[in-house]
Amino acid sequence: MKKRIRALLAENKLDCFGFLPLDNCKIMRPYLLERVNISRGSVVLFAIPYYTHACDGKRNLSTYAVSDDYHLYFKTLSDRLLSVLRAEFPQNRFAAFADHSPIDERTAAAAAGLGVLGKNGLLITEKYSSYVFLGEILTDAALACKPLPIRSCLDCGACKRVCPLNIGECQECLSSLTQRKGPLSSDEEQILLKYGSVWGCDLCQEVCPHTKKAKQNGTLYTPISFFSKNSLPVLTRSILLAMDDEAFAARAYSWRGKEVILRNLALAEKKHEISKTIPKHKNLTKKDNS
Repeated sequence: MKKRIRALLAENKLDCFGFLPLDNCKIMRPYLLERVNISRGSVVLFAIPYYTHACDGKRNLSTYAVSDDYHLYFKTLSDRLLSVLRAEFPQNRFAAFADHSPIDERTAAAAAGLGVLGKNGLLITEKYSSYVFLGEILTDAALACKPLPIRSCLDCGACKRVCPLNIGECQECLSSLTQRKGPLSSDEEQILLKYGSVWGCDLCQEVCPHTKKAKQNGTLYTPISFFSKNSLPVLTRSILLAMDDEAFAARAYSWRGKEVILRNLALAEKKHEISKTIPKHKNLTKKDNS
């Protein structure tokens, strides 16, 4: 079965994966295990890279929100994988999860050998850095595997130094601030004005040495075509209001609703207007100063 799973993942251009006994996972939502009737067995963990060349230029959205919502990709992927596995191994049970999972995905992925745990709370892979989504297949089959020691990142402190809200010392970051409903305080508005983010934040990922190494090695970019389609790195008010319900539902930020996004866009537009009023001074030469 492991050989077949490896082949299936390779067919779908997924090359960062590992296996782990379910007993070695931290169970976060036991009711999900009960729902799929799997209490013992194994977990196949895999990383889904999403960074594309569209993420390299100007953006006011987090990189994961530049493409269509990855949940749409995962639904197609999991249906494909599960249909094959259930057909070829009818004696076993299989279930797929991503994001809303019965297990702690990050620690399980680290124990399965996919990467290290970063101080910013993300799993960092060698090939794609932290620009990955995590998914897994649970099965009641006992696959030959054992957990690896969970390793941490370099602890260089770069992510903490660049975080606008001092990551690790508070309960939220700039990303969660952009997602908060309702009015923001004056200080919080100033933070959004300063950084101009309409949705999410990638500062801690951008300065990470693992990211710089992956970009230098040319491995950072995803081979999965889904994430290169419908790229929208810069969101504007006119673009948002022109989206019909179907188009909006396909974006990663749609779950929060348009009002929060419109609030953030209004702050971004305010920053743009302020920047236009700041006079641009020419560089003075010695002759100008004389």
